[in-house]
Amino acid sequence: MTPTRAASRHVTVLATLLVALIAAFLTPGRASAASLQEVTGFGTNPGALRMFRYVPDGLPAGRPVVVALHGCTQNASGYGTGSGWLQLADRWGFSVVLPQQQTANNASSCFNWFQTGDIARGQGEAASVAQMVDRQLADTSGDTSRVYVTGLSAGGAMTSVMMAAYPEKFASGGIAAGLPYGCAQAAGSPYVCMYVGATQTAKQWGDRVRAARPGFGGPWPTLVAFQGTADYTVKPVNMTDLMRQWTDVHGADQSADVSDTVAGYPHQVFRDAAGRAVVETYSITGMGHGQPVDPGSGSEQCGTAGAYVLDVNLCGAYRMGRAWGLG
Repeated sequence: MTPTRAASRHVTVLATLLVALIAAFLTPGRASAASLQEVTGFGTNPGALRMFRYVPDGLPAGRPVVVALHGCTQNASGYGTGSGWLQLADRWGFSVVLPQQQTANNASSCFNWFQTGDIARGQGEAASVAQMVDRQLADTSGDTSRVYVTGLSAGGAMTSVMMAAYPEKFASGGIAAGLPYGCAQAAGSPYVCMYVGATQTAKQWGDRVRAARPGFGGPWPTLVAFQGTADYTVKPVNMTDLMRQWTDVHGADQSADVSDTVAGYPHQVFRDAAGRAVVETYSITGMGHGQPVDPGSGSEQCGTAGAYVLDVNLCGAYRMGRAWGLG
């Protein structure tokens, strides 16, 4: 090949690449992917947690915020991706706060949902998560009336904590394989709570929540809960107790107003006197301990299967997000 022809070929290749790059940037919906970022200095952080967040590129002001709390042995990045919350953030347009436990606080990286000093308003890990919410709302000009908290297992139990100790901050909570607020104290041990459950009436459960935020006049957060029937780490009775706790807080009875199936799984809705859905439960038949997901590109699909993130053809994050009006 002569130098002239080589130079011409080189120009042609460069021009082709340039056209491709311009087309990529001009294609509707095509943008560089956002990434998970760590935020430091978000407050006094009495619980010594780490704060990560995900903000989709070009997210406008006034959008919702979802706080997603990982389970034991997990971390912020893995849970955010596995659960499907980051995928849905891009799809529906909201930001995600992902608190992360440190092994110095808990050797298994579990949030300390059973420690009195970490579950009270203004103290420990609960206060740290509340400070993350305030920082995120300030930085993104988020909608203070559309903040949601969710989590798996120990993160689900910490979701109960945030709903009880800081009810004014959250419109709703979503709990997968989690536990009612004050369960460890009611049962006398976190392990009894997890493996057996605590013997409490609906009112006693509700009183534990009301005591966490004395004098609070409402509205209290609503609840969407998921539980595997074959979960031997957190027994299914705990979802029943969550239902009893939060229906009582909302002044509703414990009789379901809707009993049907979603994706083949038993689903119930409990309404208050005004007809508002205040508790929603999904009993995932045959599922063990984990977050339900449904990997794929379909409109109702999300998540990536992994340890404690289980493909059961139903994505819990999607169902929560729909209940909350996110998408």
